[in-house]
Amino acid sequence: MNKLTALLVLCLMTPVSANAQDEVSKRDLAQELSRAFPQLEKSLKGTINQYQLSASLSDLPIQPKPQARTFMAAMSAANDTEIESRGLQHYTDELLELRLADPSMLARWQAGQSPLFAFEPEGAESEWQYIEAFDIDGNVHYLDIYDIPERPVLVVDTNNREELKAGLALMRDELKALQEQPKAQKIARYSMMQSAPAEPTEINTTILKKIQLKDDHEPWISGKAEVYAIVSGVSPDRDEPTIDLIEMPYLDYAEQSYPANQIMIFWQRYRWGAADIILMEQDDKTDYKELAQTILKAASDFLATIPDKEAQAYLIIPQMTSAIIALLPDDLFINDDDFVDVFYTIMKDTEYTDHSGAGNNATADFAPLIIQKTE
Repeated sequence: MNKLTALLVLCLMTPVSANAQDEVSKRDLAQELSRAFPQLEKSLKGTINQYQLSASLSDLPIQPKPQARTFMAAMSAANDTEIESRGLQHYTDELLELRLADPSMLARWQAGQSPLFAFEPEGAESEWQYIEAFDIDGNVHYLDIYDIPERPVLVVDTNNREELKAGLALMRDELKALQEQPKAQKIARYSMMQSAPAEPTEINTTILKKIQLKDDHEPWISGKAEVYAIVSGVSPDRDEPTIDLIEMPYLDYAEQSYPANQIMIFWQRYRWGAADIILMEQDDKTDYKELAQTILKAASDFLATIPDKEAQAYLIIPQMTSAIIALLPDDLFINDDDFVDVFYTIMKDTEYTDHSGAGNNATADFAPLIIQKTE
């Protein structure tokens, strides 16, 4: 029984935290991958290319050789643990992947240079001291956190794009459930309405035309950044916060301008024609359900302190957004979601060119867009 098999048996017999299982699993998977690589190399090189730098378990064929089978079985078990620990069972069935750390490594690896096998260290990025990696002979290498290695590195990692997509779906469901009014209250409110509001003939929006970041808060081993937006404002018909979560899958690297043309704000959802946009970078180990609860609680608690909201109108929105940012506790995360920047008070029917966020990390163009209803 090798170390990895013994570890899996021990994990099944001994109650440990999901975080401990995950941290041990990724390190041992990287070490086991170094042993199984000669049996997996052909499949991985057939899957990883200039268009796709990663391979999930479903990308690889069933392996007949024992070392490869052992690795893939262990990775499958770790994948299930990863999903369960995040509460994402209803949103995805595959999170773990094998990823080439940087596109610059592809040519050397495809030409035959032997890779290293690594994993993200535990804890917050600010506390990392080095990146631990294994070679095919079992030797340990300690790599710089920020300087990209010249040698190819295959990383056992979470598919951050898939995790963010699933996590935002969970957060939207949680926010919807938390904000849903009791049925009786809805019936009473609607019964007092003299007539139902007319269905709008057009949709008034603001689009993000382009955006650029100075710093994406990502070490090389973490791959592409996974940025998302929290749009915050006040509901048009109730004194409650409106929170929208926007995935930004194109925003991969810092110091590159991305022509997004993405709708960020649907103005029918926001009072006073004003909203704020918080940019966050997703990292490993976010508790998405708790994050949704924290965001909503911070906004709701702040609004409850304002007795006459119409007196201050949209001026309270930046204060509410600052309350959200201030109440994102570090202990929600093992590897914190990084605050990237915030755009305060984006106004309806207003165009912004080379508009800097409050943290001077993001620069963006915003423009109004009216979408006509079609039959």
